[in-house]
Amino acid sequence: MQYTEKAPELEQEIKQLLISCLSLEDLAPEQIDAEQALFVDGLGLDSIDALELGLALQQRYGVSMTADAAQTRQHFASIRALALFVANQRSK
Repeated sequence: MQYTEKAPELEQEIKQLLISCLSLEDLAPEQIDAEQALFVDGLGLDSIDALELGLALQQRYGVSMTADAAQTRQHFASIRALALFVANQRSK
C-alpha cells in the first residue's frame, strides 16, 4: 500500500463518515489521530460499530470487504489503513 497525496483528504472524509454513521457527535475529526487504533485501546469501537462503518464505506465509496477476517481487521486498524484500503479499491 502506498500513501498518496489524496490520502489526507480521504482520511478527513472517513473521520467525518465515522462520526456521522456512529453518532459520535461529541468527537471532532481533529481529535481522531489517523494512526490511532479504532478498536479496544484506541477509539474503543466494537464489532457492531465495525459493521456499521463497513456498510457506510461500502455505500459511500463502493468498496467491498472480503470475508477474510485477518485482512478485514488489518483494513480497520486505523483511519489511515481505511483510507489506504479505499484508495486502493478505487484505483482498480
